[in-house]
Amino acid sequence: MAIAIKDLPVEVAQGDLETRYVESGDMAIRHVRVPAGTDFGPVLMGLPDDRCPSPHWGIVLEGSVRLEHADGTVETASAGEVYHWPAGHTATSSDGAVFIEIGPLAPMRQFHHHAQALFA
Repeated sequence: MAIAIKDLPVEVAQGDLETRYVESGDMAIRHVRVPAGTDFGPVLMGLPDDRCPSPHWGIVLEGSVRLEHADGTVETASAGEVYHWPAGHTATSSDGAVFIEIGPLAPMRQFHHHAQALFA
């Protein structure tokens, strides 16, 4: 499967925040654009432990994302870096970011339905 980012189905569009999401086989792909000052915490409220239930593998294309893991460790992924984020994280982006993440279908879908319900 190959698809242009602009052709991925929009998952959430809220001002300068936009996510696009597609499922393929047993994986899902999300393209994320968030504005400066984004805190993912409020979007994760209501999920297990109020954190993201999915591991992700991806790449930051622009800006940076600061991750806080369930064990309290913190890391930052910046433009041009690939990453693996285990399940149980939350994040912020002080300068805004664009990134692509790939993860297993079931937990990615769990977040997908949760986010769509929040922004409906």
